[in-house]
Amino acid sequence: MSFRPCSRVACPEESAATLTFDYADAMAVLGPLAVQREPHTFDLCARHARLTAAPQGWQLVRLRTLGEAATESGSTE
Repeated sequence: MSFRPCSRVACPEESAATLTFDYADAMAVLGPLAVQREPHTFDLCARHARLTAAPQGWQLVRLRTLGEAATESGSTE
């Protein structure tokens, strides 16, 4: 797999997670890095993925990867 930088401006770190928005359901889903880059998703480094919050009024669903400890009560396996 080739290097995929974080989507955040001026962040040189390698992506570790992919953020997707479902506008119809006002939901953001943050999960493991997608196999390939998609035009309407955002690849984030581990730090930016950890700091990501959903827009006001939206739900953020965090999907864990194997070996990753649950850090929030809303985390999903």
